[in-house]
Amino acid sequence: MSETTSTQYSIALRVALDNVPGVLGRLTSAIGEAGGNIFAIDGFVAKGPLLERDIVVNCSSVEHQATVVAAVEAVEGVTLDEWWDRTFRMHEGGKIEVLPLCPVGDRDDLSMAYTPGVARVCTAIHEDESKADELTIRKNTVAIVSDGTAVLGLGDIGPKAAMPVMEGKALLFKEFAGVDAFPICLDVDNPDDLIETVVRLAPTFGGVNLEDIAAPHAFTIEETLKERLDIPVFHDDQHGTAVVTLAGLENALRLVGKEMGDIRVVIAGMGAAGLAIGKILINAGVGELIGTDRRGAIRIGRDGLNFAKEWFAENTNPQQRDGTLSEMLVGADVFIGVSGPGLVSRADVEAMADDPIVFAMANPDPEITPEDAGDAVGIMATGRSDYPNQINNVLAFPGIFRGALDVAASDITENMKLAAARAIADAVGADARRDFIVPSVFDRDVPVAVAAAVAEAARRDGVARR
Repeated sequence: MSETTSTQYSIALRVALDNVPGVLGRLTSAIGEAGGNIFAIDGFVAKGPLLERDIVVNCSSVEHQATVVAAVEAVEGVTLDEWWDRTFRMHEGGKIEVLPLCPVGDRDDLSMAYTPGVARVCTAIHEDESKADELTIRKNTVAIVSDGTAVLGLGDIGPKAAMPVMEGKALLFKEFAGVDAFPICLDVDNPDDLIETVVRLAPTFGGVNLEDIAAPHAFTIEETLKERLDIPVFHDDQHGTAVVTLAGLENALRLVGKEMGDIRVVIAGMGAAGLAIGKILINAGVGELIGTDRRGAIRIGRDGLNFAKEWFAENTNPQQRDGTLSEMLVGADVFIGVSGPGLVSRADVEAMADDPIVFAMANPDPEITPEDAGDAVGIMATGRSDYPNQINNVLAFPGIFRGALDVAASDITENMKLAAARAIADAVGADARRDFIVPSVFDRDVPVAVAAAVAEAARRDGVARR
């Protein structure tokens, strides 16, 4: 059993306690002895022979939940009426719904919202299709499209099992940027089927957020949809991660006194995120960049390169270095990991340049933990919320789409991504320190700033239609 409890495994206990001295103390002690961490107890005044209470307990696993429940059931003077897993309870019935924006309280309302008045609006759009961007939900609606082939750290689990993630994404779109998003999980057998389906769905939406699609198909799907559609298409696993990584790196470099053009960066993991991070760093003017995968450094002519890695080989590693990840890290200024757990040792970090910057972003277990890196690292970031400097896509995608929709952008350009990264970095500003290089995901000023920067970049790039 893990010793670390967390909210994701929290349970709610509804109990009835005998109103006699010592019962509550025995209950809390039993929970603690079982390794549970009491997160909340509803307030109460002791009246009557029984006290009915709700208690929230953080656990470390499903098995640990059962252990805590058994411990509660064994306490004398306590009756467990019911208990539930709070994460599963949150997901019951889904996490989003559709709400009306106008009343339909009488015949006059009905005649405008629906027939016969709606025909006037249909005719106006038929005569000028651009009016759909103002007169329908396209103005503020994004499709979150997935085939369920690369869901979180779970892999290819299929479209139905991917739905909770896409619903969660829709929730975040609305909560942080006011964007209406809807999950579209597709049961398809190949990239062409997904592409054709999205093209046919496109008249309903003002943008497409691709999510949890396995590489290398993800690259083909995004590029093809960008060519065929006149609305923004954005693969968040690639570009959202890249934008926030660049934002954090800009602040980290400022703190250690290094310039982007002078550093050597090593990336571990040449999937969707790793390749996108490489591209945005190239656009940001990085000095030297080397990518690595299971076979070592990416270089021209190496075996096992798909078309995406071939592009990377042709545009990075100018000295055509060859070797393992550990060998590439010798003398490197920055390590960025989007691969798997435990790939980097403390000795690897010690072999890097002075004041090394380590972004170990594999989830849930990073390439190296802050505890293992210790004082060998200068600045460290991970993908986890329980460590400082979390590189979290929530800082990017809500504001990026908010800005793109606000100006009815036809595309999300490289300059729009760079503008988003700078806005995120600037949100930290003078408050930056080694354990604070990216803002909190709950800083509501961030998506506003990102949206404004993205909208302005869209105007400069000529893709804004509003």
